Amino acid sequence: MFSSLMRDVCGVPDKARHYALTLFALLVLLLGASGDALAHAVAEGDKGYIQEIYGIHLMSFIYLGAKHMVTGYDHILFLLGVIFFLYRMQHIAIYVSLFALGHSTTMLLGVYFNIGINSYLIDAIIGLSVVYKALDNLGAYQRWFGLQPNTKAATLVFGFFHGFGLSTKIIEYEISPNGLVPNLLAFNVGVEIGQLLALGAILIVMGFWRRTAGFLRHAYTANVAMMCAGFMLIGYQLTGLFTA
Repeated sequence: MFSSLMRDVCGVPDKARHYALTLFALLVLLLGASGDALAHAVAEGDKGYIQEIYGIHLMSFIYLGAKHMVTGYDHILFLLGVIFFLYRMQHIAIYVSLFALGHSTTMLLGVYFNIGINSYLIDAIIGLSVVYKALDNLGAYQRWFGLQPNTKAATLVFGFFHGFGLSTKIIEYEISPNGLVPNLLAFNVGVEIGQLLALGAILIVMGFWRRTAGFLRHAYTANVAMMCAGFMLIGYQLTGLFTA
């Protein structure tokens, strides 16, 4: 299967392959520059604030939630993959709502019931979600297996994993139980606000890009680059898992 995909990639025109290599190089530099930024971690300054906070601080947690989503490269890559070939707003709303339902549920329940997963392992699964969606956009499953997975179910299931990634980090920071539920709900509101901001930016860029003559040709290249980014995230997290 992998060799089949490589043959497909090698068949991309030279110009498109140049774009893919350029994007891949940028992703390598990004990973090397800041591993923590690409992980599912909260910034060190925010980590200290979360550990010290006591009582109900709704606006602070809304801000932290929005900041996490906007700067969460794994979230944004998956979200980009989900809406890449969606053109109608009602379809976009359905898929984004499923993703939000998934990550909101496991984030809230995970923290409230203290359900944690190894952070490296859950982040590797989140990287896998990016690879999965990129391959789906490339039509790989239809060529390899002759079937199309249920995209709505996949979006919801991977949303669950994205939520567990965040809940695992919050549990590690030992947030105060005083005001826990209101603060978590505020954080989730912030996450949804951040998701809408990220989605809005993506849709604006995609709107202009889709009007160009080369969109479909370069769309293939973009999804190959997205798949490479997902594999890099998986490799980074598995390396941490086995060396920590």
